Amino acid sequence: MTEFRSIVAATGEPQGEPLAVSTPADVAAACAAAAAAFDTYRATSREERASFLERIADEILAIGDSLLDAYTAESGLPRGRSEGERGRTMGQLRLFADVVRKGQWQQLRIDPALPERALPRPDLRLRMIPVGPVAVFGASNFPLAFSTAGGDTASALAAGCPVVVKGHPAHPITGGLIAGAIAKAVKDAGLPEGVFQHLAGPSNELGAALVQDPRIAAVGFTGSRGGGLALVKLAQAREVPIPVYAEMSSINPVLLLPEALKARGEALGTAFVGSLTMGAGQFCTNPGLLLAIEGEGLDAFVAAASTGVGAAKPQTMLTTGIAAAYAKGVETLTGLPGVETLAKGEEGSRTTGGAVLFQTTAAQFLADKAAGDEVFGAASILVRCKDEAELALLLEGLEGQLTATIHMDDADEGAAARILPVLERKVGRILVNGWPTGVEVCHAMVHGGPFPSTTDPRTTSVGSLAIDRFLRPVSYQNLAQGLLPPELRDDAFGDGAPRLIDGTLTLN
Repeated sequence: MTEFRSIVAATGEPQGEPLAVSTPADVAAACAAAAAAFDTYRATSREERASFLERIADEILAIGDSLLDAYTAESGLPRGRSEGERGRTMGQLRLFADVVRKGQWQQLRIDPALPERALPRPDLRLRMIPVGPVAVFGASNFPLAFSTAGGDTASALAAGCPVVVKGHPAHPITGGLIAGAIAKAVKDAGLPEGVFQHLAGPSNELGAALVQDPRIAAVGFTGSRGGGLALVKLAQAREVPIPVYAEMSSINPVLLLPEALKARGEALGTAFVGSLTMGAGQFCTNPGLLLAIEGEGLDAFVAAASTGVGAAKPQTMLTTGIAAAYAKGVETLTGLPGVETLAKGEEGSRTTGGAVLFQTTAAQFLADKAAGDEVFGAASILVRCKDEAELALLLEGLEGQLTATIHMDDADEGAAARILPVLERKVGRILVNGWPTGVEVCHAMVHGGPFPSTTDPRTTSVGSLAIDRFLRPVSYQNLAQGLLPPELRDDAFGDGAPRLIDGTLTLN
């Protein structure tokens, strides 16, 4: 295949002119350019790199309405969502610009020589350096914030790594516009062209060739469990294995504790439907699992949630393939023994998906692993537990998740305290009296979690800590001042970056 087309999500029909498919030769050329640019780019000053990230944000805004039009056509998501996601994309670029300027990410450490000690200590100095060129895979459900200039790209560029993006084939026009904006920012900043490269095409072979290229040092991915694990397998089979930071599968349990249900079961049911159906349920933090203890208030929750789901209209899904996979997932849940359909919205179509709410018992959920499989869309299953002991047993059996939500009142605090240690082992983010479909881009955010929500529970793909994925430590022993990196020299201590000097944090 040498060409492919952009598809209008609402109709499933092609639009615009045929687009060129990147070839294996293009992959090799992009990776070679990234490798050639690496040493120049990683040597940029904190100010130069921060200004470059801000320049990218400015260029994205300068695209104007054509970007929003392409986004809405290719994703089927509404105009307001496109504007919000554009703002988030620019915001995270500017967040990383601020992170780069402040210098804390360098983790500068200095242990001065102790020649008079019985066992003399050498002079030791440490900094974090970028790992090398990074491959980033665009995500289908966030055409801007998790794609060409998304969080993986922003954090890798902030770390000093050139980036090669495999654009998602569901939004090639959107991705192409963003790629052009980044390329312009690269040129205007006077950086080597290889700092950013963009590849396009629908085949899995293209992504495989990118991951297998020996010049790629790490991978950022957001998508299905199957896709993420396939990339991990390829990366580990290389002569030099590399890390794949993949965000994959999560059903994000929501715990409805007894006193909260008793106080506001109906309101919680209504609010749940709003979270479930947001963006046609195509959020990695969608509330796909509800856990509740039998008792007063649960019936009111079920009635309100069932009413809301039943009234929900089908929404356009990102692609016809995703719509088909969603329909198959709903069909599978519908056919499981002991699983009851509580409510079902209007039937979907080839391009749309309707909301569905199921219920089952804790015993049945524990007995049939398929009941806990992710269904990417506006489907959720309510699990009724007899008591707190059964709820705890169910939590212990859960796979790793991105989020867990607790709805509670003051009288539920004891139960919440007993549950928290389990949730800490199972998820990356715990929230109370809210809904998981909303990820703030800030310093304290974790968008990650134990397998299979991600391939590395020590990391996050959202927030300032995301930069750590693309850095590694280097220690310098007994180097002369002129050979040390500038930020580790004695005359650099006034540059504003914090340093740990002989175990004491020093702020300049």
